[in-house]
Amino acid sequence: EPIDSLSFRHGIRTVELDRTSVTTEAGDGDFCFVVNGERIFILGTNWVPLDAYHSRDLERIAPILELVDDLGCNMIRCWGGNVYENDLFYDLCDEKGILVWQDMAMACAIYPQDPGFQEQLRVEVSQVVQRLRQHACLAVWAGDNECDQKYLWGGRRRDPNANVLTRAVIPAVLAAEDPSRPYLPSSPYVDPIAFEIGERFLPEDHPWGPRDYFKSDFYRGTLCHFASEMGYHGCPEPASVKRFITPDNVWPYSANVEWLLHSTSPIPGLDIHDYRVELMASQVRVLFGSVPASLEEFAFASQASQAEALKFFVEMFRSAKWRRTGIIWWNIADGWPQFSDAVVDYYLVRKRAYEVLKRIQLPVCIVIREPVDGWHEVVACNDSRDDVQVAFTVHDVDSGAGLAGGQAIAAADAVTVVARIPARDDRQRCLILEWDSTLGPGRNHYLAGLPPFGLERYRTWLEAAGLPA
Repeated sequence: EPIDSLSFRHGIRTVELDRTSVTTEAGDGDFCFVVNGERIFILGTNWVPLDAYHSRDLERIAPILELVDDLGCNMIRCWGGNVYENDLFYDLCDEKGILVWQDMAMACAIYPQDPGFQEQLRVEVSQVVQRLRQHACLAVWAGDNECDQKYLWGGRRRDPNANVLTRAVIPAVLAAEDPSRPYLPSSPYVDPIAFEIGERFLPEDHPWGPRDYFKSDFYRGTLCHFASEMGYHGCPEPASVKRFITPDNVWPYSANVEWLLHSTSPIPGLDIHDYRVELMASQVRVLFGSVPASLEEFAFASQASQAEALKFFVEMFRSAKWRRTGIIWWNIADGWPQFSDAVVDYYLVRKRAYEVLKRIQLPVCIVIREPVDGWHEVVACNDSRDDVQVAFTVHDVDSGAGLAGGQAIAAADAVTVVARIPARDDRQRCLILEWDSTLGPGRNHYLAGLPPFGLERYRTWLEAAGLPA
């Protein structure tokens, strides 16, 4: 007679992480996930606690995962400032074929190294690993979020490889409980070679940078192969703002204690994150030249700047496949009502970046690269495993002139140059790309020239691109 039984799902597959300690100016390095022997280009999103009251997390898992799936993401990074999710999360990721990058719950700090804390962590990690290791979706364990970098912040440079928690305690648990799965001690991971050479040369990084113009030298010049965090602020819809800001404080944004409070600033005036409200306004100012005078116009302009930035980041990585191997943008949804980098607010209202990301994360997407020597390359990014025939056109919105078009073969799992068009840095214009293929139709747009762009002119461009204006 059976005395006890346990039933669970189990998937059979292999996952490897091809990784070098550093990369070079020429890109001689690697950070790439290999599933069942095939290199996978990652288009993913970061996952934060779903609700400030964790008793409500469970009810939000399925609807938010539907958004992730709808956007075409193939990986979720469960960030180190997170909680360990309910089993439902991992079951649904198994079903949907979404890989999971799982940080242990440590972030942005130098944690105690004493034996008592080591034992607490050992017990925690052992329980987490035993609960989750059977899930096929689980692709990599990471020791923490940005704790290696914390050793390097503030001008006092210490070696993060002395961290016994991520270099000894966690590896010992994994060796006993889940030895075959890839492990990163930290994200980004600064191993002994990287510590000596410098973190600019990390193959996997979080290139947040100065948060200036999203096409600035910092972003275009980042050396990493894989960005596991990268984002840009976007104001929620006015209707959402009015749900969490009292009527007298809805506008203006400046010197507004409630806006500060809802920008991840628990003690306005004393918190290091007070800069985030003005940062959001600054990003609007950079793209459009000034900050609008109403909440409605501000929200539109802020969401537009976020959408254009995330679009550029994803296209920059996709169009450089396999020099680049993936991007996990920040982030899918908020866990409380706030002004943030999320593309879906706490009330699950989508910002403008959502539709733009959905367009550019299609398996086949045509994008325009930044100009080199006076020319733009028009490239077809194909993440499918087969060659795909595409018919495409590129035209200028304002003049209606056709700039390129025809038939091309988008090579399997690669990037193919399908046309070249002259660059005009002295002229602002919006180019529309349209295509059809055996995998379906698509549409994209490209902002040419340098900012600031006129806000009303930008609205007309959005209408031409088939996006809400």
